[in-house]
Formats: sequence, structure tokens, C-alpha cells
Amino acid sequence: MGEIVFTEKQEALVKESWEILKQDIPKYSLHFFSQILEIAPAAKDMFSFLRDTDEVPHNNPKLKAHAVKVFKMTCETAIQLREKGTVVVADTTLQYLGSVHLKSGVLDPHFEVVKEALVRTLKEGLGEKYNEEVEGAWSQAYDHLALAIKAEMKQEDSQKP
Repeated sequence: MGEIVFTEKQEALVKESWEILKQDIPKYSLHFFSQILEIAPAAKDMFSFLRDTDEVPHNNPKLKAHAVKVFKMTCETAIQLREKGTVVVADTTLQYLGSVHLKSGVLDPHFEVVKEALVRTLKEGLGEKYNEEVEGAWSQAYDHLALAIKAEMKQEDSQKP
């Protein structure tokens, strides 16, 4: 795989839009998970904080933490792609993410669902600041992060006795 070209402008777009969303984490976490369930209602059972409820819980700390992690890690990935041309996630973090996603039964299509929810949340949060360039930058960063997690899941899966 060759060097990934992630421009300075793309990095700036990701950072700026994350700063905007960060101003109302509870609102956008809720929106993010509502979108996930709208796209894939069956995904509900994969999240401990959604399993036993009919609606997306307001002010659930686990839900907020998960949403923030997705956005934050995607944002960090954008910065790494720009600086290093590759995704740099600490091995321990990657192993943890791989194992958690594997145990929850996460499959490739689920990553697409989360990406779509991410894009819809950006659209909602950014309003007129949202455009295809912003979407492209986030999508590219997210895809590379997802690839790293999927690779870790495959590796872990193959090591099962």
C-alpha cells in the first residue's frame, strides 16, 4: 500500500468540524446513535446501553463516551494521515478495539452503518458549513481507522484456539 495523501486542508476541515460538534456532545451523541438505529435497527443489541431499551437513552454516559470515541479517533486518524501518511493507533488500543468489536459480533457492514451515521451527524451539526469536501475528509479518515480495526479483528479471530 502506497502513501496515503491526506491534505492539510482535509485535516483542517476535520479538526474544525469536530470543534463545532464538541460544543454539544450530548446532543450529537444522541443524534449519532439515533441515526445508527434508524439505518440498522438490529444493531441495537450490539450496544450494552441500547439493548434493554426502546429508545436511545438521553444522558447515558456510556453512549456519550462511545460517540465521542468514534469522532475523536476519526479526528486523530485524520491528523496522523496528514502527518505520517498512515494510521497510528497504539497497539494496546487497537487490540482492545479489535477484541471488543469481535466479541460484540461486529461485521464489515456495521462499519458502513457507523460511517453513514457519522456523516449524517456532521450534516446535522455543521448546517451550512457542511459540504462534500468535509464529508470526503471525514470519510477517508474513518475508512482508514475502520481498516485498522478490521485488520486487528481478523488477526485476533485467527488466533482463536
